[in-house]
Amino acid sequence: MKKITLLSLLTIGLLIGLTACYEEMEFEDALGEPNLPEQAMDYASLQLPEHMKNTFLSFSNNIFGQPGVKPNPGLMNSPNFIDPNLINNTNITLGPANPVVSNHGATLGRVLFYDTRLSINNSISCASCHKQELAFSDNAQFSKGFGGKTTPRNSMAIINSGLNHNLFWDSRVHSVTQLALEPVQNHIEMGMESMEVLQKKLAATNFYPELFAKAYGKSEINSQKIADAMAQFVCSIISSNSKFDKGVASNFSNYTELEKMGRALFFGSKAKCSECHAGSNFSAPDNPHSNDPYGSPEIGGTAVIGLELSAKDKGKNNGSFRIPSLRNVGLTGPYMHDGRFVSLDQVVDHYNSGIQAHPELDPKFIDKDGKPLKMNLNAIEKKALVAFLKTLTDESITKDPRYANPFN
Repeated sequence: MKKITLLSLLTIGLLIGLTACYEEMEFEDALGEPNLPEQAMDYASLQLPEHMKNTFLSFSNNIFGQPGVKPNPGLMNSPNFIDPNLINNTNITLGPANPVVSNHGATLGRVLFYDTRLSINNSISCASCHKQELAFSDNAQFSKGFGGKTTPRNSMAIINSGLNHNLFWDSRVHSVTQLALEPVQNHIEMGMESMEVLQKKLAATNFYPELFAKAYGKSEINSQKIADAMAQFVCSIISSNSKFDKGVASNFSNYTELEKMGRALFFGSKAKCSECHAGSNFSAPDNPHSNDPYGSPEIGGTAVIGLELSAKDKGKNNGSFRIPSLRNVGLTGPYMHDGRFVSLDQVVDHYNSGIQAHPELDPKFIDKDGKPLKMNLNAIEKKALVAFLKTLTDESITKDPRYANPFN
């Protein structure tokens, strides 16, 4: 027993010593440099189609950099505010809690997003769990972190994140800026528990000081700018070019008969999918300034959907989890917070006949007799609903060079 105790103490002491040395060491960088165009690509000129603009009231027309237009006073007083006079691009703000998107800021954010330097052992980047070809989701039930351990929840897609008010499966943060550094500092995901170490790592490269200077006017690197730049990049990832979006203007003449049937079911009184996956982002109506109960801080766009009788993972509260956007849902499996369903067919089966009588079950899933709701869709109706969901896929977002890995 004494030998085991002594060995444990020696191991702990060695780890502490290595950590101290790591924080003081001169960083030798051999991870390569990003391949960026001479002129920054366009991220600032974000445009939403009209049918989406009407939904996202937080999508502001406040354009920084244009004569006579002043920043939102609430944003200027925010701790995340970066003086637009330092940035020589046309910028669009996505909402009071999210940053202004500029070409150079989002370019820096793109590099950070794909850089494995953001993990403690240079093995994991944000893109390791949020892959462009999968609409920035992961195709694993649980993602692997820097030390080989797996995350306790499935990696959510980060499409249109800047247009939501609640983020993560438990809705614990309310802006992309808040979201940006949580995975970086998580002890399973990327393990960068000291931001000072990260700042030194980035400053030791040949390219980051210049990228920070272009984005913010000075080459100084700090955690606030890291979070802001990453949030700019994530906010710029807007998905609005699916078959559904193209069909809006033509009354869905581009749809097959099966897809039309699925659309009618989704928005109709039989399946009622749109009561939770609402609006043109097909996500929870989570605006705290609206009259919808899903937008209240207590609910935060979450629901108990009857996955089990007693939830082991409590989520936001007693088994309630974020109602995610269904955009690109055909690419973002496996599904649910624990990745339990590998196909959309399984998801539809759950809502059709598999909802469990959880004591906190969302009222929308309770029938007039107080029992878990059953949609009673037949085989062709279930197939139609899946066909409609696949029309929400935006292939362009998976191939857009603005969002690709700059280290390739």
